[in-house]
Amino acid sequence: MRIVFMGTPDFAVPVLRALAEAGHEIVASYSQPPRPAGRGKGLSPTPVHAAAAAMGIPVRTPLSLRDAGAQAEFAALDADVAVVAAYGLILPRPVLTTPRLGCLNVHASLLPRWRGAAPIQRAILAGDDMTGVCIMGMEAGLDTGPVHLRDETPIAAKTAGALTAELSAMGARLMVRVLTDLPGHPAIPQPEQGITYAAKIDKAEARIDWQQDARQIERQVRAFYPAPGAWFAVSDERVKLLRADVVEGVGAPGCVLDDALTIACGGATALRPALLQRAGRGAMTSAELLRGFPITPGTVLG
Repeated sequence: MRIVFMGTPDFAVPVLRALAEAGHEIVASYSQPPRPAGRGKGLSPTPVHAAAAAMGIPVRTPLSLRDAGAQAEFAALDADVAVVAAYGLILPRPVLTTPRLGCLNVHASLLPRWRGAAPIQRAILAGDDMTGVCIMGMEAGLDTGPVHLRDETPIAAKTAGALTAELSAMGARLMVRVLTDLPGHPAIPQPEQGITYAAKIDKAEARIDWQQDARQIERQVRAFYPAPGAWFAVSDERVKLLRADVVEGVGAPGCVLDDALTIACGGATALRPALLQRAGRGAMTSAELLRGFPITPGTVLG
């Protein structure tokens, strides 16, 4: 097929590569514009932009697809289908209806649960047992389209980073299957029950509230790893909590209970950090942190 690919982050790159390896003609790749990155704040292309350029695929980075000129350029590509994976820009109706077979989206949740921007993190935060990928026909509504194919996987103790990589590979496989036999994967409307929305992650959510149950904080740690990183304050310094275990312990929420940095949480629960990171430092174990940055029992963390 003649495909226009539309994606931005690392999640989308395996989908792009799988389509090319399956023999489809990718006539253009759309991605969000390069943005300042690094200490020098030089413009850096998105992961999809970089991957497509390396594959010799023309890359387009419009700020919006709402103006007539951008829509005319899109229509001139004469695509059979547009494949979308975490693109990050709204597709107006003229774009949705231009490809002969419409637009297909790789969505990282079991729709209709977790429609929206951050389905992986929200599923972890909510304590869901399962998540997965849906290949969805796109409509004007937010992730409301019918589903052609889905698969699922247990969340277990996975971090958002690990789950993103797993679901990205799953989405690539499913999209190739759908495009290989589109009539064999008819679109099935989403049920009207069980709809939830995965709001974009606000950085303020990353601060740990020790009043919460330790199990919820442990989910927060996994949901925000590797970014933005759950954190707490010791005096005036932020410390990121990268991995932690729920353990036994009772005390005032936020109070350090012992020399192993066990921290009391709400609901008479406790959390023991396993991997942490100070500002400007690499990741380290609790023992490594405490050797150079003592946090004594009885300290109350912010």
